[in-house]
Amino acid sequence: MVIFPNAKINIGLQVTGKRADGFHNIETIFYPIHLKDALEIIPSSKDSSMAFSTSGNRIQGSTDDNLCLKAYQLLKKDFQHLPNIQLHLHKVIPMGAGLGGGSADGAFTLQLLNQLFGLQIPTAQLLEYALTLGSDCPFFILNEPCFATGRGEKLEPVTCNLSAYKILIVNPGIHINTRIAFEQLTLRTSHSNLREAIQSPVEDWRHAIKNDFESAVFNQYPAIQYIAQQLYAAGATFSSMSGTGSTVFGIFKKELSPVLSFPESYFQKWV
Repeated sequence: MVIFPNAKINIGLQVTGKRADGFHNIETIFYPIHLKDALEIIPSSKDSSMAFSTSGNRIQGSTDDNLCLKAYQLLKKDFQHLPNIQLHLHKVIPMGAGLGGGSADGAFTLQLLNQLFGLQIPTAQLLEYALTLGSDCPFFILNEPCFATGRGEKLEPVTCNLSAYKILIVNPGIHINTRIAFEQLTLRTSHSNLREAIQSPVEDWRHAIKNDFESAVFNQYPAIQYIAQQLYAAGATFSSMSGTGSTVFGIFKKELSPVLSFPESYFQKWV
């Protein structure tokens, strides 16, 4: 069975404080986009409990750290009858890019295992499993526009209608380490009401919705700031960095046909 984990963008990202557990409290709007990996799981008769293979974009780091593998192992602890599987991941979503691709892959693995093998895990329990994998993972269980707080796991569906717009995703191929991005962050003392701001016209977002990580990331990587500047210059109604970067997105009215010239090595996609 094949499933297609999709990416997300953050419309606004505010860090409201550091927690006793070492994580940070945030406020953000998670918005799903049509940029997708492909994930296939089939039962296996091999002795190894899980055979894992990949194609597409090269996945950095140890296979043992892959969230698809961790998702299987997590369910195997509670569902010992879960059969051996072969799992193949075709990677399209850029990594270290603020698009949540790894989190999506892990969350979708949980859902596919649940569906394929009839585990009958309710949504509330899937959300708990997903949080064990990572702070962004629970969002991909709901996979609809959400106002997120806490570590990003406290989710409240919100109305965010972008049907009159199209979104351009631009990634320069720079890998941003999330942990380092948090370490370099300067916490602001005041924040806007993001839950209210998202209900305002998109034309008002530029002045009302901010990503707290942009200042530090733009200073360190001027190429990322340049993307945002070019998107606005081309007529974007709203542009922002997603997550801790390095992806920048621009929201354009559908009738516009912007002319943009980024290096061929940059990942660019309308979604």
